[in-house]
Amino acid sequence: MTQPWYATREEIKAELDVKETARSNARIDRALADATESVHGLCHRVFYPTEATKYFDWPGSQNGTSWRLWLDANEVISVTALSSGGTAIASTDYLLEPNQYGPPYNQIQIDLSGPAAFGGGDTHQRDVTVTGLFGYRNDETPAGATAEALDASETGVDVDAATSAAVGIGSLLRVDSERMIVTGRSQLDTGQTLGGSGLTNVNNSVTVAVQSGAVFAAGETILIDGERMRVDDIAGNTLVVTRAWDGSTIAAHSVGAAIYAPRTLTVARGVLGTTAATHLTAAAVFRWDAPGPVRQLCVAEALTDLLQGRSGYARTAGSGEGEREASGRSLGDLRKRVYVSHGRKARMRSV
Repeated sequence: MTQPWYATREEIKAELDVKETARSNARIDRALADATESVHGLCHRVFYPTEATKYFDWPGSQNGTSWRLWLDANEVISVTALSSGGTAIASTDYLLEPNQYGPPYNQIQIDLSGPAAFGGGDTHQRDVTVTGLFGYRNDETPAGATAEALDASETGVDVDAATSAAVGIGSLLRVDSERMIVTGRSQLDTGQTLGGSGLTNVNNSVTVAVQSGAVFAAGETILIDGERMRVDDIAGNTLVVTRAWDGSTIAAHSVGAAIYAPRTLTVARGVLGTTAATHLTAAAVFRWDAPGPVRQLCVAEALTDLLQGRSGYARTAGSGEGEREASGRSLGDLRKRVYVSHGRKARMRSV
């Protein structure tokens, strides 16, 4: 996986209550990858952040003024270095525009009150060099911490309960200055065991006694024997759970049964222009968040793809002359709203 998705495998499975199997996971992953690309095509932009150095001709056929560089599809969130003709331009000598609501910024303007200027290279080709964070926005949410120290090559990362509850397969994470994409999850022993009087195999047996409720997080999934359970609430050292989660089968469990949680993340290291590095135990983990409407559209596109696939792409609504393909209620309206709110529109340049 070379790019994150705008929704996670876990979100789609929760919507459909899909059983945990390699076959269903592969189908969901394909649907999410396709949905993410569909969002890119609809909005004509990439939303996740990428650290990069990019080159622009100056002057080019697109330029109408000597002090403005249009970035077009290369929208920038922040700039760390700018040069033209091999001469560095200080951050005080240029402006990122439009500044009313950016980022993203689609142009760099020379501050006309300063000494800097574009141009000066031997030729116009790749005269301007921009180093920075490209994309739509870098909106991040604190998502727990690592539970182990990492070297620069490990791809299995143990995390705490907060991270386990907050991320899923397809999530983009940042630890220190390194970005990682979650590509898989596996169970890790929490060090806790089932207490109290155990659990019966009935749906209203929903309280799980543990030695320390502080090592769990609401929203996390736990595994006892072969049954998965979603932690809905925590009261002291008691977990309130939803039984038979993720397609598993409800069963009775004895006192002393080990409790596991999917806290070992398989990740792609050093992605989107960052470099794999060492990290300390308890290093803060941040989750990048796609804009709300974009995430919702990705979920809707993936769900529609999966449901149509189950019907052999023959799912219909209505009958007779009114019969039509069932592409998902209001999916067309959602696409229009996302394009209006987050699509990169064509624009006219003034000379």
